[in-house]
Amino acid sequence: MGEFTDKAKGAAKEAIGEAKQGSDHADVRADGKAQKAEGKLDKAKGSVKGALGDRI
Repeated sequence: MGEFTDKAKGAAKEAIGEAKQGSDHADVRADGKAQKAEGKLDKAKGSVKGALGDRI
């Protein structure tokens, strides 16, 4: 995947994770926190790909 795809995927995961964190259920909030963190990693991966020019 390219830089833009990774960043977009990460932003979507972060948004969904943020929404889940507003739940009344503890297990859904925990899943949301993990999903938000995964989204941040995807966005960082996209930034690295952008800096390296998609050579990875």
